[in-house]
Amino acid sequence: MSKIKITESKLLLDSIIESIKEYKGNSITILDFKDIETSVCKYFVICCGNSKVHINSISEGIKRYVSKKVQENPWSIEGKSESEWVLMDYSDIVVHIFQERIREFYNLEDLWGDAHKTEINN
Repeated sequence: MSKIKITESKLLLDSIIESIKEYKGNSITILDFKDIETSVCKYFVICCGNSKVHINSISEGIKRYVSKKVQENPWSIEGKSESEWVLMDYSDIVVHIFQERIREFYNLEDLWGDAHKTEINN
């Protein structure tokens, strides 16, 4: 993998994290899949919002901030109508924005136990 591609992924990841913090997303966790050969992306970014409205504002904030900062748009966004679990696919990075009870139920951090986990203080 080229150094340029790694740097682009890191800039995208940093922009996503900055945006989540700006919109007061909480419990931010990064799952790093770069060393897992069969992974479909490089990172999962997982966070929580306090309500459906908050989850929507986090996802819209990420979309605007990342578009402006690194000129990237998500390939797809799923779950906005229910706003219990919004998934944003940026190809190398998949963002999961949960309501706390839904995050606890699916427990992605344990499901992907082989990934390196980093918790972000906000």
